[in-house]
Amino acid sequence: MGVRIAIVDRDKCTKKKCGYLCQKACPGVRMGDETVTVDAEGFPVISETLCSGCGICVRKCPVNAIKIINLPHEAGKLIFQYGVNAFRLYNLPLPKKGATVGLIGANGIGKSTALEILSGRLKPNLGNYGKKAEWDEIIEKFKGQELQNYFESLKKKGVRISYKPQMIDRLPEVFKETVRKFIKRNDKRGKFEEAIDAFELRECLDRKIENLSGGELQRMAICAAYLKDADVYYIDEPSSYLDIKQRLKVSSNLRELAKEKAVIVVEHDLAVLDYMSDYIHVFYGTSGAYGVVSKPKGVRNGINEYLAGYLKEENVRFRSTEIKFTAGSIEQKGGELLFPYDEMSKRYSGFSLKCTSGEVKKDEVIGVIGPNAIGKSTFVKLLAGVEKPDKGEVEQKLRIAYKPQYIKSDFKGTVDEMIAATDNLNRDVFEREVKEKLSISELMEKKVRNLSGGELQRVAISLCICQEADLYLLDEPSAFLDVEQRLIFADVLGRVMEGSGKSAFVVDHDIVLIDSISDRLIVFRGRSGVEGFANAPEGKREGMNRFLKDVDVTLRRDKDSLRPRVNKPGSVLDREQKQAGEYYYHK
Repeated sequence: MGVRIAIVDRDKCTKKKCGYLCQKACPGVRMGDETVTVDAEGFPVISETLCSGCGICVRKCPVNAIKIINLPHEAGKLIFQYGVNAFRLYNLPLPKKGATVGLIGANGIGKSTALEILSGRLKPNLGNYGKKAEWDEIIEKFKGQELQNYFESLKKKGVRISYKPQMIDRLPEVFKETVRKFIKRNDKRGKFEEAIDAFELRECLDRKIENLSGGELQRMAICAAYLKDADVYYIDEPSSYLDIKQRLKVSSNLRELAKEKAVIVVEHDLAVLDYMSDYIHVFYGTSGAYGVVSKPKGVRNGINEYLAGYLKEENVRFRSTEIKFTAGSIEQKGGELLFPYDEMSKRYSGFSLKCTSGEVKKDEVIGVIGPNAIGKSTFVKLLAGVEKPDKGEVEQKLRIAYKPQYIKSDFKGTVDEMIAATDNLNRDVFEREVKEKLSISELMEKKVRNLSGGELQRVAISLCICQEADLYLLDEPSAFLDVEQRLIFADVLGRVMEGSGKSAFVVDHDIVLIDSISDRLIVFRGRSGVEGFANAPEGKREGMNRFLKDVDVTLRRDKDSLRPRVNKPGSVLDREQKQAGEYYYHK
């Protein structure tokens, strides 16, 4: 029997302003049925039982607030539904003792919801959003399944849980104490000294939480979760704000923890997810509408099936196109010179940056990589003219488009209104290359202040790369984007730059994105927070080898999907590549 899912996005819905076109146009309503009604808050409510799935209301809605999804059969066990015409989650992943289980899927597909349910923060309602489900009812629903035992333990508080939330930026609002006090209070395993070194926190122990950088805040949150004495550790997006070396170090620490405990991790950095996981659950469905959790899969096959958009065991195709990687070319582009820049230096209190002179060519994307607090964002600001160097000059005749690392907007209107109010925007590029590919069309009627981190990031990227400019500077564009969105962005940026006579710099810590997007690289070295040195732009092979040697890891390509994979330390391939001096896989 088929299943119909009706979604009304209340952030977009204008209620009576449109005259309830969805209700007026519905054939069921015209025949006297209550297919579309209006609730006490003035929002339309669509009866999934009475709805015929004709889709007229979807087409008539002036703000694209309605989705009608027809499934050929029940997607699995309905675990949770947020409300009428709201997101619902089918199935759940399960922790495995002695292993790290990774969760992969698009934003808005239910990964964080799954963690909240498994950690006991959110009680499954089995789709009965109008009443509170009792534990006995929940347990009976999963009788004879592994989830029965898990929920019984959760009911009796027989499973000890540690949870690292996704939104770590809210921690300073709640905790007004030092890092030392926060971590000591959470240390139930007696490993304080070992952990603060493992997560590189010793230098900030006596600082207030409110004074931490994003990376320090992330490592503190992971460290606190790591130190709790738990049976299961739920870690939501641990790599945000961390540089590549820190991401791999955190991954190694979590893998070590998983030898004795169970660890479940949500992560969008494909290389990091692959590196730390033993098993994978794929989340698929329709973002903001419903999510389905696949059966557990081996890490390599699970990620490759996600990229292919086809789950073999379930015989489910959830995406019409495959996410593809190519071996690509590492030959430098022979484009014309766009501009040279001088050797530059900039000194602040306690930190200095020196940049070797370099040249930027037309039609290329230059990746910028290196540790946190090493001067990458400062370098971009020098090129953008946001900061002035103490020594050296940058070509001032260039038109610059700049997307900063931290994005905020106090714009009071909709995304559509903000785009319309943006000067110097190439509307043709926006409509042809960006609007649909970065899924901006679905955000046009949403208030800018109501956008999620990923939605705001996509809008900021779009406004940057669609400007009439000569040079585009994007600082950490992967933040808050899911795997698919990151790779789509790489493709879109490449298309916009190709043959345009323009160029872009992309600062990021996602090694898969940097590998996919870059024609050449600038590698930063030095001592974090003390001094930074930037090389001139160099070929991808030379730059990658230099950088990967600095972080002491080697890369290989998956034989089927061709995606970059980090070799396990000490593996045969890792030793062979290091001995040959080939840290980067391309030959």
